[in-house]
Amino acid sequence: MNRRGLLAAGAAGTALAAPNLAAAQAQVMWRCAGSFPKSTDVLWGVQEMIARRVGELTGGAFQIRPFAAGELVPALQVMDAVGAGTIECGYTAAYYYIGKDPTLGFGSVMPFGMNTRQHLAWIHQGGGRELMEEVYRDQGVVPLPCSNTGAQMGGWLRKEIKSVEDLKGLKFRIAGLAGTVLTKLGVVAQQLGAADIYPALERGVVDGAEWVGPHDDEKLGLHRIAPYYYYPGWWEPCSEGEIMVNARAWEALPKQYQQALEVATGESQVWSTSRYDMLNVQALRRMVGGGTQLRAYPRDVLQVCYKATQDTYAEMGERNPRFRKVHAGWDRFRRDTQAWFRVAEDSSANFLALVERG
Repeated sequence: MNRRGLLAAGAAGTALAAPNLAAAQAQVMWRCAGSFPKSTDVLWGVQEMIARRVGELTGGAFQIRPFAAGELVPALQVMDAVGAGTIECGYTAAYYYIGKDPTLGFGSVMPFGMNTRQHLAWIHQGGGRELMEEVYRDQGVVPLPCSNTGAQMGGWLRKEIKSVEDLKGLKFRIAGLAGTVLTKLGVVAQQLGAADIYPALERGVVDGAEWVGPHDDEKLGLHRIAPYYYYPGWWEPCSEGEIMVNARAWEALPKQYQQALEVATGESQVWSTSRYDMLNVQALRRMVGGGTQLRAYPRDVLQVCYKATQDTYAEMGERNPRFRKVHAGWDRFRRDTQAWFRVAEDSSANFLALVERG
């Protein structure tokens, strides 16, 4: 049988198996609370896609009902609710919860860390999943990576950042360990949910804010209240989202349903990343055309931020043996994969940027 025949046979088998699976297994209904509003259509779309695909893959026997931020639990308390068993699963980002254990940040992204492909390689092939297993287990959750934004931007600001001195006293919305790093440099870091960012920036509660990238930032309307759009987002060279499942609920789930959820999250991983790569181009073009001013962080600012990041890693490693262990494996993989990317990826990209810039 040729490849096309095999695929057709496989599809037919799946279609036939789904009703049989539904008949053989008990009906399961879960709720999935999210950390993101429906207005962020890609992030909300991840939840909808996973729910739809799980239902399709199980012939309707396993149903997941998605809820946006605040509908069941507050945006930044999703992992707490999942771990406590209040809800069966949630869609969130691990770095929102570094107050519980800073090691959780490695599940999402770390400042001056890896890009999307590198991060996924570390998680799935480079020992990351094994290193992080204990971290999530202590929170009572099982993580299923399911989305990635790709590289993020460096935030919206009302005034320009021309030197390190301009960071002092700056009130800035930011998530994850980057807030700890920036605090060392005099920034007043604040973690806010998506729905709170626009009003905080509009009322002057914060002087600047980072969210995701052009598409999602445009959705929140941040370009209407701050003129300067900075890059690079050195704190988020990618950002991984996860379906976090209550550990007991996962153990009680039939194996076929576990597999369906793993397949669905794998599909949403590809969809979300490719979707962002398309939509961000269009959104950035619209905003720049409408008056948004792109600004690069000065090199000396980036250098100071890099040093502060390395100091933070060292300090946390001294206080937290688990952080030190995970960071050692993560950093070793990061250095190896970036050496490879410099040869195979960056060399071509840098050349094209040079010649096509004219």
